Amino acid sequence: MDLFHAMAVVRERTQGVLATIRRDGRPQLSNILYRVEGDDRITISVTDDRAKTRNVRRDPRASLYVPGDDFWSWLVVDGDVELSAVASAPDDPVVDQLVDYYRALSGEHPDWNEYRQAQVDQRRLLLRLHPRHAYGQLPGGT
Repeated sequence: MDLFHAMAVVRERTQGVLATIRRDGRPQLSNILYRVEGDDRITISVTDDRAKTRNVRRDPRASLYVPGDDFWSWLVVDGDVELSAVASAPDDPVVDQLVDYYRALSGEHPDWNEYRQAQVDQRRLLLRLHPRHAYGQLPGGT
């Protein structure tokens, strides 16, 4: 599958399943929300203590499964991952990026100060997947 075409489909959606690699080589899957940034990086908010975060620190490869409109339509984007710093203060640049992430997916928050503090308390950071390869089955045989 052509990566350009796959990313056009990925941009239309916000829900998927992130697959990372456990220490023993088996996949670890997580249902996630994502957004695609202008340079086609797929961005996901994660917490510092979760398996997916530990996995990509050890092995920075991941795949994103994106479901289609029916059970037989789907695609997978494989890529390399980078992690931002962990949110450390309500006014740090990571929290600003997490605010942008939230706005893109959900609109305005009723209390941005509360949200900012929660990002620090939860030790949130951003996982960015750089797409390298895509495969799947979409309508029209692509």
